[in-house]
Amino acid sequence: MTRETAKALRTQIDATIYANEAATVAKLRATAALSDADRARIGAKGADLVRQIRGNAEPGLMEVFLAEYGLSTDEGIALMCLAEALLRVPDADTIDALIEDKIAPSDWGKHLGHSASSLVNASTWALMLTGRVLDDDKPGITRHLRGAVKRLGEPVIRTAVGRAMREMGRQFVLGENIDKAMKRAEGMQEKGFTYSYDMLGEAARTEADARNYHLSYSRAISNIAQHCTHNSVAENPGISVKLSALHPRYEVAQEARVMEELVPRVRALAMLAKSAGMGFNIDAEEADRLALSLDVIEAIVQEPALRGWQGFGVVVQAYGQRAPLVIDCLHEMAERLDRKIMVRLVKGAYWDAEIKRAQVEGIDGFPVFTHKVHTDISYISNARKLLGLTDRIYPQFATHNAHTVAAVLDIAQQMGRTGVDYEFQRLHGMGEALHKIVLKAEGTRCRIYAPVGAHEDLLAYLVRRLLENGANSSFVNQIVDESVPPEEVASDPFIADTSNFSLPTGPNIFQPERINSKGFDLTHTPTLVQIEQERAKFATHRFSASPIVAKKSGSNAPALNITNPAKPGDIVGTVHPATDAQIRAAINNAAPWDADVATRAAALNAAADAYEANAGELFTILAREAGKGLPDAVAELREAVDFLRYYAAQAKAGTAPRGIWTCISPWNFPLAIFSGQIAAALAAGNAVLAKPAEQTPLIAARAVELLHAAGVPKSALQLLPGAGDVGAALTSDAATNGVAFTGSTATALKIRKSMAAHCAPGTPLIAETGGLNAMIVDSTALPEHAVRDIVNGAFRSAGQRCSALRCLYVQEDISEKLLTMLKGAMNELHVGDPWHLSTDVGPVIDSAAQKTIADHVATADSEGRLIHALQAPSHGTFIAPAVIRVNGIADMTREIFGPILHVATFKSQDLDRVIDAINATGYGLTFGLHTRIDDRVQTIVERVDAGNIYVNRDQIGAVVGSQPFGGEGLSGTGPKAGGPHYLPRFTASPVQATNETWGKTADISAVQKLLASAVKHASSTPLDLPGPTGESNRHSTRPRGPILCMGPGEAAAEAQVNAVETLGGLAVSSGGTIATETLADMPNLGGVIWWGDPDTGRAIETALSARSGPITALVTGLPDAAHVLHERHVCIDTTAAGGNAALLAEAGKA
Repeated sequence: MTRETAKALRTQIDATIYANEAATVAKLRATAALSDADRARIGAKGADLVRQIRGNAEPGLMEVFLAEYGLSTDEGIALMCLAEALLRVPDADTIDALIEDKIAPSDWGKHLGHSASSLVNASTWALMLTGRVLDDDKPGITRHLRGAVKRLGEPVIRTAVGRAMREMGRQFVLGENIDKAMKRAEGMQEKGFTYSYDMLGEAARTEADARNYHLSYSRAISNIAQHCTHNSVAENPGISVKLSALHPRYEVAQEARVMEELVPRVRALAMLAKSAGMGFNIDAEEADRLALSLDVIEAIVQEPALRGWQGFGVVVQAYGQRAPLVIDCLHEMAERLDRKIMVRLVKGAYWDAEIKRAQVEGIDGFPVFTHKVHTDISYISNARKLLGLTDRIYPQFATHNAHTVAAVLDIAQQMGRTGVDYEFQRLHGMGEALHKIVLKAEGTRCRIYAPVGAHEDLLAYLVRRLLENGANSSFVNQIVDESVPPEEVASDPFIADTSNFSLPTGPNIFQPERINSKGFDLTHTPTLVQIEQERAKFATHRFSASPIVAKKSGSNAPALNITNPAKPGDIVGTVHPATDAQIRAAINNAAPWDADVATRAAALNAAADAYEANAGELFTILAREAGKGLPDAVAELREAVDFLRYYAAQAKAGTAPRGIWTCISPWNFPLAIFSGQIAAALAAGNAVLAKPAEQTPLIAARAVELLHAAGVPKSALQLLPGAGDVGAALTSDAATNGVAFTGSTATALKIRKSMAAHCAPGTPLIAETGGLNAMIVDSTALPEHAVRDIVNGAFRSAGQRCSALRCLYVQEDISEKLLTMLKGAMNELHVGDPWHLSTDVGPVIDSAAQKTIADHVATADSEGRLIHALQAPSHGTFIAPAVIRVNGIADMTREIFGPILHVATFKSQDLDRVIDAINATGYGLTFGLHTRIDDRVQTIVERVDAGNIYVNRDQIGAVVGSQPFGGEGLSGTGPKAGGPHYLPRFTASPVQATNETWGKTADISAVQKLLASAVKHASSTPLDLPGPTGESNRHSTRPRGPILCMGPGEAAAEAQVNAVETLGGLAVSSGGTIATETLADMPNLGGVIWWGDPDTGRAIETALSARSGPITALVTGLPDAAHVLHERHVCIDTTAAGGNAALLAEAGKA
């Protein structure tokens, strides 16, 4: 074959990553080429194997365990969580909390005596007793006795459960090191089995991890070589290696590094394996790394020194839609390079993660099959393909499914293949009975895939096995359930009905409300090529921005250059700041959008389409003007599009606009937040005066052009670029009926004072400001996941996100290990030009920001508190990521808006004090938590004062409609952007001003007592918001504090109290006239309602604007929900432990 054939195959592999599933399955059915008679014969053979397994053998422990504690039971899931965390938690306090969290709530008694295994029964008995001891929620003396045992017996319980977990780990891991594993393997080798050893552990996070894995693999190969006593690779033991374990940045964005650094490592291991005469398998990775893996594999296979060796192997996953093409590619490679390659065919181990990624990225399709039976069909079809290519491929069929085994045997016989042409494989601890029967009856070979390593590394392996084999529909689960007939256990996948289960693709996860924003897969070569072609058109283009007003007034101000923060010599374009005359003309000619809701929505949706159609140009401006890397540019465009479509869908007929809104947006999200503010105001029918950040006018100007072209009238949307003086002029004009602002807390407070002096009383200010955002990592957290999320949360976007992680609290017991891993992960980051996909950290926005951050780091360094820092390029406004030690968050007096992480440690017993310290800052934007203790999640979520809480994931990247964003306290006024309460703030809900008066003076002391004693009731019942699978997104509300209802007069105050309480808030009537100046320092004030004369209204505004602390609003119309309630969003990554059990259990039914 020629290189052209190889290139064509690779092009096809890239093109079909998200192929139509039905079309792919139709091709696979044809390739399988099984007649009705063939299928009937295979089904009968499979059922017969099931009978033999049930009748002649005792099932293995793994089968027994999965049958008893499968995904259908709370106990099974709890036990998995307990096992994975308990094997690596170092401190007793947390171990006890974890045991109580996982064991006490579960009903272990119902499992007692059900299992065929004495070990599983013994474990159930121990767990049931422990559960009873730990469950205090029983009446009478029993509760006190159990409470006493619990207090006295925690060390005993801890030891017993720990032993049980380690014994379970021993069943699934062959040995803690390669020597122990090979010793234990001797028994099975005597029975005719051979082994492929797998070093436990996940992807490398650091270069040290990668080197350790490399050494571990090298030592293992040397040790295994002693057992390679046969002339045939097929008869000798082998090893499996993970490419992602051998390089800390095994990803498409780092392709150059991967080829330069990883290939020599793998080549050296392959040479060692060849010398030993053993098999060397490259394990499968996620679909987004398939093309990169094939590049690495070809670079190894073509090594001249490996000629004549038949031990190089590759794992192919049948659940991947491209599996047949991968096999074709490997066969072409082997033929062209004169090699013979082993191909291990497996079902696939990352199913839920692949589904979630495709949905999160907005991709129209999935790289894997969404139905289990489609994977079964793919396996059988690709088995036939492999058996037809044995001239260059040695097939290895890894399965525990009797029907699949029967199909392989039948097809092999039809094709004239014998037991030396292929082999079966199984996992250690699983499928033993099935493969003993086949080995004896058919004379085939069987290799056992055996994990080797410390029990603390067992987590990901255990969870993947649970996901693959623990669903109710799986063969392993059903084999020991004799109520399921053998014919059903070995059912024919070709006749299964898959019409009852359908997963929404990325574009449809928010349907029927709206279509999701378009996704751009930055691991997909054709997508990257297309983006680069579009960006190239504007790479040196000079853009321009000027005031865009309904009626021109005077000439433009002199132009100012906008330069690229990463490349000072790159003049991106010019801007003409708005003049006083242009500002006045814009205000005078602003007119609310007098069109029906459908017309407004259609224009906003058209603008969203236009944003996507001009993605390449917008990506270019974001990179060159704002210093945004491509991943951030994609995320920003998608968020902007989502805002436009979300508010278009949320807008309702029958509401009135407020009038003219001033929208002041920041430079860190110059398209997304700019568009979001505008979209909400326009959807409600307002006129908008848009003032973009001084640093980023070019992207704003292009957005306004696209909005106008989509049908938004110029009188409804005008652009006024410039510095702070433009914003000051707009927010101090009496014509302004509302202000939406995102920026610093200090600027928000200045705007509040200006509006109080100049705008009509009750003019709304929506302010989203900064935060001192914290994350807590306890000792149950998985360090690799925590470090991944810490790096992303603190350093992505050069730390220039309101939501970014600023202060990390790590439990003392794991701090040394975690910080070592964090420093290693930081060392793998590339700081540089954001134009390049390989760049992780770009510049900060300008030299002023650079100096402020650099001074902060220098101070910490001079005080000996600098833990770690990278090097930054000498040109441009770069700041290198740095980690600084603090005693606690109280040491941080202000937000440092850059890639700087502050770290404190805490003792397990001091967790409540940490939360108190975080709340004491007064900020409340985002908060992160990494833990495996469910009860701790609940407790902390209820105690932390933050608008957005993220559990077991990073705390950045809120998604419109799924994760409404906004804080409380010093972090913002609410309502949350992209949430259900945002749009109503842009509509008018006026009341007729009352002429009634109180006729008496309020008892201030009594009012203050009422305010202080107002009891905040619990949060509302959470609302589950739409979003991708593998993630829980819940929105709830709670009273923001008592709202002072000042009337004037009894009737008005009573109506105000009723309005607040109807919305779920707390209300206190003033009961009389209050001197407005007392409002300036009245404690416990959540807001004020006044329906009286405007002069008093202005006096109230003036007093409220003088308050220290959070902005307190005056409402002069009917309050909306966000006036009286704080919104809370909680996002929990349900795939954090390695798999989404609920999703897989549901899919398994299909």
